[in-house]
Amino acid sequence: MKKKFLLLSLSLVLIMMFVTSCNFQDQLPQNQLNTYAPAAQKEQTTPPKDISENGETTPEIKEPIAGEEEQTPEHSESQAQTTPPPAPRLEPLAMDFTVYDANGNAVKLSDFFGKPIVLNFWASWCPPCKGEMPDFHEKYLELGGEVQFLMINMTGGRETVSSAKEFIEQEGYTFPVFYDTAYDAANTYEVYSLPTTYFIDADGYLIANAIGAINAETLQRGIDMIR
Repeated sequence: MKKKFLLLSLSLVLIMMFVTSCNFQDQLPQNQLNTYAPAAQKEQTTPPKDISENGETTPEIKEPIAGEEEQTPEHSESQAQTTPPPAPRLEPLAMDFTVYDANGNAVKLSDFFGKPIVLNFWASWCPPCKGEMPDFHEKYLELGGEVQFLMINMTGGRETVSSAKEFIEQEGYTFPVFYDTAYDAANTYEVYSLPTTYFIDADGYLIANAIGAINAETLQRGIDMIR
């Protein structure tokens, strides 16, 4: 009797977990891009030192210092043309990982730095993944020469390399597909929901991501942010 009760309880827990997972997928925000760069800092303005009675700024007059040569116009112009150093990047660098191609060869994310990257995590058993794939394939055919598409299959459990390959072949997709058989990519990016998409610029910086399925318009907005 006690054994039957335990089995029934376990079955109820598994059913609740499945229902909760499905509901969570339905509640995910759709077509929402999350950016990594913080809001631009407000420019600080320095108040003028002296204000005349009519509100106009009084120009500051510097007395010449003994032994100091007066700057010639040519010297002042050369100083004005000095290029300031570039501002530091605010976005984080994309973390590297290793996945495998259809032939079992190891491939790293960093191998593709130098071109903008659309990084998508998917599985053939995931309906939202399959729903957005036609848009990804269309953009790949249009922009594949200048934007690198990396379609990372979450291989493991109910997904195998064979089942993923079969799905890709049946649909006629030709974008690059890689297999995360060691869960290195999923663990590195803490992918807890499918599909998930990252947009990485040519310098290897994370610009934006989207958790959940996105449409063609949102995909294009993400691409525009990294081109």
